[in-house]
Amino acid sequence: MTSAIELLDEERLKLNKILVNKSLYSQYLTPLSVARFMAFLFDPVSLRNPSILDAGAGIGTLTASLLERITSEALTDAASCTAIEIDPLLGERIAKTVARFKDEMTVDLHLIPQDFIEWGTSQVDEQNSLFDDHGKRFSHIILNPPYKKMNSASHHRKLLSGVGIETVNLYTAFMALAIKLLDERGQLVAIVPRSFCNGPYYKPFRELLLSETAIRQIHLFTARDKAFQDDSVLQENVILHLERGVEQGEVKISTSTDDKFSDYDEKLYPIDRVVKPGDVEKFIYIPINQDAKEKSCYAKLTYRLQDLGISVSTGPVVGFRVKEHLRMEPEEGTVPLLYPVHIEREGIRWPKVSKKANAIVYNQETEKWLYPNGSYVMIRRFSSKEEKRRIFSAVTHPEMFTDDQIGFENGVNVLHKDKQGMPLRLAYGLHVYMNSSLFDNYFRSFNGHTQVNATDLRSMYFPSEEILNDLGSWYVSHELPDQNAIDEKVMEVLS
Repeated sequence: MTSAIELLDEERLKLNKILVNKSLYSQYLTPLSVARFMAFLFDPVSLRNPSILDAGAGIGTLTASLLERITSEALTDAASCTAIEIDPLLGERIAKTVARFKDEMTVDLHLIPQDFIEWGTSQVDEQNSLFDDHGKRFSHIILNPPYKKMNSASHHRKLLSGVGIETVNLYTAFMALAIKLLDERGQLVAIVPRSFCNGPYYKPFRELLLSETAIRQIHLFTARDKAFQDDSVLQENVILHLERGVEQGEVKISTSTDDKFSDYDEKLYPIDRVVKPGDVEKFIYIPINQDAKEKSCYAKLTYRLQDLGISVSTGPVVGFRVKEHLRMEPEEGTVPLLYPVHIEREGIRWPKVSKKANAIVYNQETEKWLYPNGSYVMIRRFSSKEEKRRIFSAVTHPEMFTDDQIGFENGVNVLHKDKQGMPLRLAYGLHVYMNSSLFDNYFRSFNGHTQVNATDLRSMYFPSEEILNDLGSWYVSHELPDQNAIDEKVMEVLS
């Protein structure tokens, strides 16, 4: 039986080269190792008489992995399986996949060659009908949904809105429908991008997920390019295990570098470390690599930047659009222009010999993009996946420049107070906190990509202004403290 199932991986690799609808349907077939891991997340007791749904089933690898688990553990001798696959090139293989288990158990297979959004919304409509209650429900749903943005006027968006689902991507649409198609105490396991965990566009989906289900486990692949490495997918993926209609308890957070799971690790966290109580945005954090002392520090992170009177803006100067105003060296009639390249560990290095400009002409056209000279915190918007840290910041202060105005290029975010500078001590305090390992881990638990968005920074929590000022005073009195010193000081003031 095992060797027969493993043939599916060989078939997957061959099909990857000939899928003519890969872009249209956003098809990324599940590696067998991932499928088996997903199958083993389901509670074995619940698998005694399962009704299984695999939406976007591909060649049936997820279904096969779940049936393999059922037969290997002798959990039941019968199961109902509904497999939905719109692509006939893949769908025609599902019956053959399931037939591998005919000598082990009875499988009642329902193969539906339809668009899952159309089929699923029709089932939810039947559930909601006053005159009929024949919409299907399932005890177990296993998913690797497509990742594709949906236009607000699209056919899919209209169908979803009709059943009360508001979301912007096919993968969250599949999950939202799956949640609505679950039986009470039914379980859902899905591998999806991490992007739904934060951001305003996914808020309605997070509200649905958190109100209808309990999060049992979140598994994070820490290498962004490893879960679907045969398809060169570059994004952080998570595997979610949800249960409908039960009380939320502790959440198991597990990690592995890749789909081999050789360095698998897991820890239990209280739900308030995953979803902060009272957070109207319902952001979902994935805490990793936290010891007990670090966890205790989070209790003092109770302020968002707006509570501290601080705003975040993306640098308004878009270099390639104002080329005629840029100058490689400062000259009369120009003011300093700061790029990410000017941020170094030692602070701001300006002017700097590089491929980037150091100055911008000051005139009527450019003055609307400039800030008064003052104390600001600059943060790089982008980091590479190879870099150990996500946050790189530096502080400007008035003595750095002789001009009354300065410019910030679009590759940086700027912390300011109403488009003015802030007290220097506060700026240094923010810089110290954001350059700590504590904040780096916090940011990673919140954000799965290498881009640092202004929206993300506005959503994160910071210490009080008093603590930030203390950190700023400490930084000024210590000449370029190293990472260990910064980490020790931040832990000290937050303990």
